[in-house]
Amino acid sequence: MNVDEAMALAVAAGERVRGTTSPNPPVGCVILDAGGRVVGEGATRPPGGAHAEVVALAAAGPAARGGTAVVTLEPCSHHGRTPPCTGALIEAGVARVVFAVADPNPQAAGGAEVLRAAGVRVEGGLSGEVVERGVLRAWLHYARTGRPHVTWKFASSLDGRVAAGDGSSRWISSPESRAEVHEFRTKVDAIVVGTGTVRTDDPRLTARTSRPGQDGVRQPLRVVVGKGDLPPGARVLDDEAETMHLRTHDPDVVLGALAARGVVDVLLEGGPTLAGAFTAAGRVDRVLAYLAPKFLGDGPQALRDAGVSTVTDAVGLVVEQVSMCGPDVRVSAVPAR
Repeated sequence: MNVDEAMALAVAAGERVRGTTSPNPPVGCVILDAGGRVVGEGATRPPGGAHAEVVALAAAGPAARGGTAVVTLEPCSHHGRTPPCTGALIEAGVARVVFAVADPNPQAAGGAEVLRAAGVRVEGGLSGEVVERGVLRAWLHYARTGRPHVTWKFASSLDGRVAAGDGSSRWISSPESRAEVHEFRTKVDAIVVGTGTVRTDDPRLTARTSRPGQDGVRQPLRVVVGKGDLPPGARVLDDEAETMHLRTHDPDVVLGALAARGVVDVLLEGGPTLAGAFTAAGRVDRVLAYLAPKFLGDGPQALRDAGVSTVTDAVGLVVEQVSMCGPDVRVSAVPAR
């Protein structure tokens, strides 16, 4: 197997644990022996557990000696909750390390130089864009800015309405889109909505999937933003998942409180007002829109009060991907800043 194929396996390994590792990155690693055969594979364990390289080396055993480690993130060189991965790679006798993205964390960076100093051949940048925009997108943003990464997800009609004139909104998007969103929820650390959404829709804000072992699905933190009290009996107050009520409307205060809890990846599912506040503050890092092929003609729009007063103030976006999800059009875009 070549290193490109091995990197694809490493990316997939990291994706399988995304949502379980924060505040650590969901890294994947594959060990190839000297003949290019896969002898070990691993991914980051939950906080306090082994990093991906250590898991993969344990699976490879003696076969790692003289081989290649292919990993999605530059191996760490510091001693945190666990010893540095560079030491484990050197001790295992790995001859070559290929990684996708350099570690932006100043405490952990420098692993490549440590390995080179020990005589290990090191190459960086393989599939870097794939990893940057994929499995490590949220963690890299968190490491670089100190803020959780925010994906604003909404579903609307083709004319931009998130509900009809009478307030009804179930269901604008298709069953396929709703199922995909529930899978996406299993991969994030927190879901954020406003008190208005809780009062109007009484959402559960949990991940509900049709895959086997539904009862074992990991649930993200439910975060409700707003100064008003939550209605007694609201479903976000049940025991299906933890709920955090932040009595503020300031996006930076919200994100600061979540960062203090080690939250890395946030899914913003609030209504137009909360989405507008985050957009106006420049705190939406990705937009995930599900556009249903229908017109409503009236009703609330997806976004309000986003700080745009004229066309020249419009928030520019760069579209990353357009695809179909059942009958709906799925658009992924990031701010042009």
